[in-house]
Amino acid sequence: MSDTETEAAGDRIAALAAALRARRALGRSDGLNRLFDYLAACGQTGMRPKEFEVAAAVFGRSSAFDGAQDASVRVAVHRLRRKLDEFYAGPGRDDPVRLSVPKGEYRMVAEPRSGSAAPQVRPPRDGRRLALAGVAVLVGLNIAAWAAFWTTHGTERALSRAQASAAWAPLVKAEGPTLLVLGDYYIFGEIDERSGVNRLVREYGINSREDLDAWLMDNPKAMGSYRDLDLYYLPVGAAFALRSIVPIVARGASHADSLRVVMASDLTPEMLKRNNIVYVGYLSGLGILRAPVFAASRFVVGETYDELTDKVTHRAYVSQEGGPSPGYANGADATRRDYGYVTAFKGPSGNRIVIVAGDRDTGLAQAAEALASPEALKALAKSAASPDGFEALYEAEGIGRSGLGGRLVLSAPRSHANPWTAQPNLTFPAG
Repeated sequence: MSDTETEAAGDRIAALAAALRARRALGRSDGLNRLFDYLAACGQTGMRPKEFEVAAAVFGRSSAFDGAQDASVRVAVHRLRRKLDEFYAGPGRDDPVRLSVPKGEYRMVAEPRSGSAAPQVRPPRDGRRLALAGVAVLVGLNIAAWAAFWTTHGTERALSRAQASAAWAPLVKAEGPTLLVLGDYYIFGEIDERSGVNRLVREYGINSREDLDAWLMDNPKAMGSYRDLDLYYLPVGAAFALRSIVPIVARGASHADSLRVVMASDLTPEMLKRNNIVYVGYLSGLGILRAPVFAASRFVVGETYDELTDKVTHRAYVSQEGGPSPGYANGADATRRDYGYVTAFKGPSGNRIVIVAGDRDTGLAQAAEALASPEALKALAKSAASPDGFEALYEAEGIGRSGLGGRLVLSAPRSHANPWTAQPNLTFPAG
């Protein structure tokens, strides 16, 4: 290749790399972005770096680096290739030229694409839900059945009263489809081949395969010890809460077709804008709903999602379901206190958002029962009615997963702050 051709190829790589950075195609992983920048810079000059050079420049390895013992560079480059493939199969599918890292090499190249040569990659969520297998399908199939059960077993009046309440009426009357969002949790695997120890790990800060990739890129020494298993799970309490919420949300069997079920880990800003949202799950499973929910709330999350603190009174409400109950020799038979939280407010396009959540199972079930009870909804309307939305905290007592009753602790209008104007991680589509 002549000097002129090399310079032209370098300019093309520089332009494509700048465009990918502007589109945030690689996510927020510092390590993955450092690797991309280094390989792009090498590609611009025609340099073909060796593995140890990548290790030193990107991961700060010393001259003692041994690729036979340390696979961090190979793993990281594999993740970069996969990330590029996903981008060019999705947002960049119409780009006529793409960046790639040829297998067996550590350099960036620009390749023209034909209409039929778009890379075929596994969808990020394909076949991943061992613990959630069939959940969305089963819930969808049973929506009409549950709603029909309510309307044919003497509860038509209670259902109508609940739907007409201040909590539910704006959603019932709202235009457009409704998404029933279930709070799910990502689990990854820890593998120690030397000791033969394999275990499942749930880490609050790692909520998707992309989060795990980002964490591994920032902690390269852990590569090889943790891996994606395409595994998610739902809390047991969500099943009990759905029994109370689905008949109201379905608005009768005839409306069931406009109600879809998605997992919180699959919820996108576009879905938030195009649909009414009803979330059912733990507070810790809110995902991208978390920031807007608490932006205009009088509560803040404490040290863990088993604790909410009232910013007005400074009182902390701490669930006992996350650990042993004090004062009881046999924790299994102890009465435990838990908290449920509900709120409703306008979405980013005037749509309706309703949150039915709990610290743990007992609080979640109590919150759902309260939002299905005409009497509880009437009491809520008296103290928290507001066109800008409301929020309420419920205290529940239970043994195991059996609820023993609960009470309304606090209800109030949400603040007038717009929860959608200062969310750096939410970019909504135009239109």
